[in-house]
Amino acid sequence: MPRMVGRAKRLPVPEKVRSLDLSPRHLSLLALLLFDGAATVNDLAARLEVAPTTVSLMVGELSRKGVLERREDDADRRRRIVSISDEMRPEIEAWLAGSAAAWRKALTPLTETERVVFVETLVAYERALEESYGD
Repeated sequence: MPRMVGRAKRLPVPEKVRSLDLSPRHLSLLALLLFDGAATVNDLAARLEVAPTTVSLMVGELSRKGVLERREDDADRRRRIVSISDEMRPEIEAWLAGSAAAWRKALTPLTETERVVFVETLVAYERALEESYGD
């Protein structure tokens, strides 16, 4: 696991993204938006397992930097949908696509049952770390 994390940290970060001074929490948010598509703040908070106010602050920060954009939900104008800006999408894709391709390559040969076991094992590991060290 340390080797894998170390390798992931050495992934080349495009200059335009590097200059944004992003933290790991931003990476999780951007990965969700890139791979799962636009979402509301509440949906993102639930998937990241953090408070909506935390996501709202991150979205505000990244919106000011031009990374994210918010728009009205056509189905419910009271809701705002968050997405990666068209200008930054190629940079974010360039940064995260290699990691996604590596996961696909590693998981594709597995059966559905094996993939479920793998993901459940990672989740169990994460929970054990949280129990040992707190959040």
